[in-house]
Amino acid sequence: MAVKVLIKRKVPLNKAKEIIPLFRKLRILATEQPGYISGETMRRLDKPDEYLVISTWESSEAWKTWVESAERNAVQDELDALLGGKTEYEIYHYGFVE
Repeated sequence: MAVKVLIKRKVPLNKAKEIIPLFRKLRILATEQPGYISGETMRRLDKPDEYLVISTWESSEAWKTWVESAERNAVQDELDALLGGKTEYEIYHYGFVE
């Protein structure tokens, strides 16, 4: 079952030039992963230091494989160091609980 992953990050304006290329690098690497469907990055209009990434994966297992990969974690560690904390993820699937 397809899942959507929401990633919210606060990017200090003085660090954006260092961080935005890392966002792009993660996106490029993700597109090469089995199970990746799509992704988009948005910047909040009323709070320009807030970014939202929404990515779609064929399954939670595909996302888990990607999020646990050494290749991804190397870039994520750079991001977390610049941002001063760990990135948090919200994972949603389609459908209703009956």
